[in-house]
Amino acid sequence: MDASDTVPPGKPGLPPRWTSSAKSGVGTAGTAASRIWFTVSHGILNEIYWPRVDAACTRDFGFMVTGLDGYFAEEKRDADHGIAMIEEGVPAFRLTNTARDGRWRIEKEVLTDPKRETLLQRLTFEALQGSESDYRLFGLIAPHLINGGSNNTAWIDDYKGTPMLFATGAKAGALAVACSVPFLARSVGYVGASDGWQQLSRDGELNESWRMAADGNVALAAEIDLAAANEALIAVAFGSRWEEAAYKALSSIQAGFDVARRAYSAGWRAYQKRLLPLDRPAGASNLNSYRISAAVLATHQPASFPGAAIASLSIPWGFSKGDEDLGGYHLVWPRDLVETAGGFLAAGAVDEAKAVLAYLTAIQEADGHWSQNVWLDGSPYWGGVQMDECAFPIILADMLRRHGHLDSIEIARIKPMIEKAAHFIVCNGPVTGQDRWEEDAGYSPFTLSVEIAGLLAAADLLEILGEKKAAHYLRQTADSWNEDIEYWTYATGTELSKQLGIEGYYVRIATADTADGASPLDGFVPIKNRPPADMSKHATMLISPDALALVRFGLRAADDPRIVDTVTAIDATLKAELPQGPIWYRYNGDGYGEHEDGRPFNGTGIGRPWPLLTGERAHYEIAAGRIPLAEQLLDTLEQSASSGGMLPEQVWDSADIPQRELYHGHPSGSAMPLVWAHSEHIKLLRSLSDGAVFDMPPQTVKRYQQDKVKAEVRIWRFTQKIRTVSHGRALRIEVESPAVVHWSKDNWATTEDTPTTLNAFGIHMLDIDTSRIAAGHIIRFTFFWPDSNRWENVDFEVTVERARHDAHRGSR
Repeated sequence: MDASDTVPPGKPGLPPRWTSSAKSGVGTAGTAASRIWFTVSHGILNEIYWPRVDAACTRDFGFMVTGLDGYFAEEKRDADHGIAMIEEGVPAFRLTNTARDGRWRIEKEVLTDPKRETLLQRLTFEALQGSESDYRLFGLIAPHLINGGSNNTAWIDDYKGTPMLFATGAKAGALAVACSVPFLARSVGYVGASDGWQQLSRDGELNESWRMAADGNVALAAEIDLAAANEALIAVAFGSRWEEAAYKALSSIQAGFDVARRAYSAGWRAYQKRLLPLDRPAGASNLNSYRISAAVLATHQPASFPGAAIASLSIPWGFSKGDEDLGGYHLVWPRDLVETAGGFLAAGAVDEAKAVLAYLTAIQEADGHWSQNVWLDGSPYWGGVQMDECAFPIILADMLRRHGHLDSIEIARIKPMIEKAAHFIVCNGPVTGQDRWEEDAGYSPFTLSVEIAGLLAAADLLEILGEKKAAHYLRQTADSWNEDIEYWTYATGTELSKQLGIEGYYVRIATADTADGASPLDGFVPIKNRPPADMSKHATMLISPDALALVRFGLRAADDPRIVDTVTAIDATLKAELPQGPIWYRYNGDGYGEHEDGRPFNGTGIGRPWPLLTGERAHYEIAAGRIPLAEQLLDTLEQSASSGGMLPEQVWDSADIPQRELYHGHPSGSAMPLVWAHSEHIKLLRSLSDGAVFDMPPQTVKRYQQDKVKAEVRIWRFTQKIRTVSHGRALRIEVESPAVVHWSKDNWATTEDTPTTLNAFGIHMLDIDTSRIAAGHIIRFTFFWPDSNRWENVDFEVTVERARHDAHRGSR
């Protein structure tokens, strides 16, 4: 035989791609010894993750059936799929794939071995037409070790006399596939050219002479002996070396599926038993949605990195993504992580929520912020700065304290984290570099709500530790920002408000102040993910449910007329009526979603409705006292899940496109499950049980709704050059270095030279009392910088305005 006959053709194979993000199930044993996670879609295994939950190692692992007269079928394409948990609350699954032509059925039970890094499938094959001897069964696995489908090497070999399939990756790691019944044939190949699917669909046989496929997009295939036993146990194991992976695979098979299943189920039962009984009667789906959400949260939090939790075990539109998308959604977003911790805490999983706080404390950057998203070890992935992510960890710490889970000793331990985070917020806020959708800079109602709530929470925590001056400064800053929310983000007199018969509404985001701009609302906002001709909108034209955060975080009452008007604008602009009920879009003009014809998002598209926004709306309805409406919205949220109970990031809002698996009201091709959505689901269950919004901070409610505290100061900075200050409200000038402020209240007829003072957060500041300056006068000032012995040589000015009874409605 020529040597070339032993090498499969087509190297390196097609460009590697991931697979469907529409998972029907996710699972893991959750033990320290079993650092392996799996996903299921279309009746087969998709990505298997090892040794970390942020490292995908396979594309998929499914089965093919051949038979007489050239028959060929594939279970993921040619069968109807059923999925069920093997036990309520235990994320191990029974998969039933029935051939659409009625000829066969494959049943599989899938879980991971709690004692080893092995995934187990117990498989049975049933002939529905003819006999088992009329069919042949083949497994096909595509390794993509450590987030990479390129430059993998696959080969056939034995371990201690046991035939197996092997693969290694370009970066690290190895996998081994073993079976409890004999492999009748084995082969390897390059995807799209010589892999097992190509061989069987073309020739009906595997080419056993192809024993190694090196440095490419590869796949391994094997025929399973149906005549050897009624069922087969198939193991996929991982290790740093192929021998280690082989040892684990063989050990798991020898121990048996039932042993692994008992330990796996016992672990999950123990976890679910610790949780609060927030269960509701199963609906038409016959699923316990609460226990599914609880399992989803725990599955995404690895024991090997306590407190970390990735956003989703999926890659949105993964079938169109390759190695260039290393992260997918299997990364840690600090915002999503705090939302996840809130879900844990709402369910009574206190240890898991506290672990999140410890993890966030460990990965905080030196200057006090958290990176936009990170790998499990804290290494940044994307480089944006989102101010809500910098405030959320403080809110989590305070929420744990308020629920009695953080004592003064523990607060003292995290004091550096609180101080650094608060410092970063007061020095860099309230403008955010990116909103919570990771797109635009400016004044976002959502981000402002989180920042202000975070500052008040930090003030309480620091005051407990005796830092009264620091606490007072944080409250003053929060009050100042709170009083300017309407100036920054509330639009009145627009065409939309006239059409709807309302006074105005909070916008999605407004641009940062500029020295020559009339107001932030007069700026233009770039719209991401849209074609070049449609990438900029006037701030007053953009609306988002984000404004409801003003109620969720306690800054404004649910019946505040401005909130009520905004809800009218949101519903007129962003509500989609779907078969399961109303679901809302992120904002008008959103481009993050499939194209009109269903093609996957590729940098542009059309945003689709987000079920988690229905959960957020339900929380608003609870705050407004409309509990029955919140209950209806809970039903809508739960009915947006997949058949396996997974909540998607988005749902399809157009006519069915069967060839793209897009169906009206059903999950789209974006991430599923979205852990954030499952956390919102749990928090909604808790809020309905309590009759009040579970995670609403009490500080904001008391300070701004009950005590109606007014701001004592208005803050001027080089990054935020305000133009006016209300009479009686101090003009606070904040700079980064020591300065002497040279200022005048009478157009330089007289002057004062006042040095700044240093506060607890390293900010140099001066308060100018406007109560002794008549309204209409202008405060003019410049700076002398002693450290560099120089003058600023630029004059700045702020006009003293007449005090208003309702500062929220004034312009600045």
